[in-house]
Amino acid sequence: MAISQTIDKVDQKLVTPTEIQWAPAPAVLPPGALGAVLYGDPTKNGLFAMRFKLPKGYRVPPHTLAKAGLFTVISGTFRIGMGEKADPSKARAMPAGSFIALPPGTPHFVSVDEETVVQLNNIGPWEITYSDPNEDPRRKPK
Repeated sequence: MAISQTIDKVDQKLVTPTEIQWAPAPAVLPPGALGAVLYGDPTKNGLFAMRFKLPKGYRVPPHTLAKAGLFTVISGTFRIGMGEKADPSKARAMPAGSFIALPPGTPHFVSVDEETVVQLNNIGPWEITYSDPNEDPRRKPK
């Protein structure tokens, strides 16, 4: 499939912080996070930008992304660790202003100690695979 949008061809969009429309994050993430699509459509081929507002104490179990992930920490501190097992002692604290680039298939886990906002820029469709399928929130009863 051809990518419908590349860095050479994007639609113009301007979004101020007050215009961001927060809603519950996609079901692929554990409950409690809010998400806002700033650009594109993460379910379709093409570029997208999405922000997540993670509440204090939030965590995402070890997982991989099907495509490279580019993250920017907007506020708070985003803790990210590499590996298929969550080991908080191996997580690196990334304060506001930090940037993270992950190659496709890199196992990692996330946690926050305070409300944190992080932005993901990626190419859709956005797909997450949990290292332990039992930790996939889509498989748990609601």
